[in-house]
Order: sequence, then structure tokens, then C-alpha cells
Amino acid sequence: MTSTVERDIARILSVQVRLYACRERLLAVTDDEALHDLRIALRRLRSILRPLRGLPGVALLEQTAGALGRLSGPVRDREVLLNQLQQLGYAQQAQAMAGMRQSHYRVIAESSELRELLALLDAWPGRWRQAEREGQLNGLNKRIRRQLHKQQGRLARALREPQQDRHELRLLIKRVRYGAEAYVRQSAINAAALKRLRSAQSALGDWHDRLQWLALAESEPGLHACQPLWREALAVKAEQADVALLRLLGDFPLDE
Repeated sequence: MTSTVERDIARILSVQVRLYACRERLLAVTDDEALHDLRIALRRLRSILRPLRGLPGVALLEQTAGALGRLSGPVRDREVLLNQLQQLGYAQQAQAMAGMRQSHYRVIAESSELRELLALLDAWPGRWRQAEREGQLNGLNKRIRRQLHKQQGRLARALREPQQDRHELRLLIKRVRYGAEAYVRQSAINAAALKRLRSAQSALGDWHDRLQWLALAESEPGLHACQPLWREALAVKAEQADVALLRLLGDFPLDE
């Protein structure tokens, strides 16, 4: 078995272990970070799989991980908003939101999406080794490098668009960052550039949160009082994100 195939199996198994642990934490409601950690594990899994697209078993695993992401995403968004309300001192609104959290945790932990994903991950090592024996993974290292380079190229072009789409840039930065973290050997991104990617992702995330909260406040009267503060913060976060994006230009030049 090649070292690249072996490392891919080890990466997948490490995610599987984290998902099992997160499921138990969600069921026990032992901490407020269980769902966040599950979402991080999902992002890591999808980052591992993205450069492997087209290979055996990858599409189904991606689809199942995506389904769990869609199920858990709105609950996590509510968690982030809950933390914001607590920080602002809106105890009544925060309490109403916190009351639903435990039931949502259990829905995710007992969901068919999570169950199916864990079953696929159980079968992954055997399927991946079989694919290697059949010669379907030849050139795997080169394939991963090529796919990571394509992701970086898309980000380089998007950074230079006259009318930048912060939503698109946020997604591209996440993919490039998590891909580089998943495939350190194959990625050409150095530590300093990775740090700037994290800063840009954080700034865009802060901007995106305020945008979502303002949209939610339009339909939830209990959040109306927060709107002026969030509008002001939205403008500030947008400026901070734009500065962080400018710092990435040198790290991601256009291909000649």
C-alpha cells in the first residue's frame, strides 16, 4: 500500500473517531462545543474528499456528509446567535433560544444522516484498499496536488474580480485553507500564508454572521432591538474583511 493511500485512510479514520465522540457528547449534552466540533470534523472530511472526486466511493461519502452538514448547519447558526445575544445582555431572547438546543442535539445525534455517514466510514478502509489493488488509485499523489492547485487558482482569480463576491470568497478561502491543512505535503501554501487565510476566513465569517442575523431579525420581533448594532457592526466587519482579502493577493498570484 502506498504512503499516500495509507495517509488517506488514517485521515478518514481520525475524522470517524471524532464523529463518534461528538455523537456521544450531543446525546449527553455535556458541553456547548459538541456541535461545533462535529461541524469541524465534517469540514475536515469534506476537505479530504474534495481532491479525491471521481474515485471509488467518494461521491456517496460526500453526499452523505453534505446531508449531515445541511441538517446541523441551522442549529449551529442558532448557537452562534445565542452566544451573541448572551454577550449583548439579551437574556430573555437567549433563554428562549437555549431551550430548544437539547432537543436539536438529540435529533442530530440520532439522525439517519449521521448513522449512514458512520456506516460508510466503517467500510471506507476496505473499499479504499480494494481500489488500490485494482489500480484505481494510481497517480493519487499527483491527482491531489493538481486539485489543490486548481482550488488555489480559483481563489487567485476571485480575489482580483472588480466586483468581489464576499460569499464566494468565503467559501473559496475555506476550501483552500482546509485543503492545505488536510494535505500538508501536497499543498504549496506556507505557514504565513495559511495564517493569513485563517484571518481572512475569520473576518468574512464575522461579516457573514451579522448579515444572517439582520436577515433573521426581519422576521423575529424579539431581535429587532439588535438591528442598529448589527448594521453598524456589519459595515465594520466588511471593511476588516476587505483588508484581510488584500493581504492574500501576494500569496495567490495568477498563473502565467
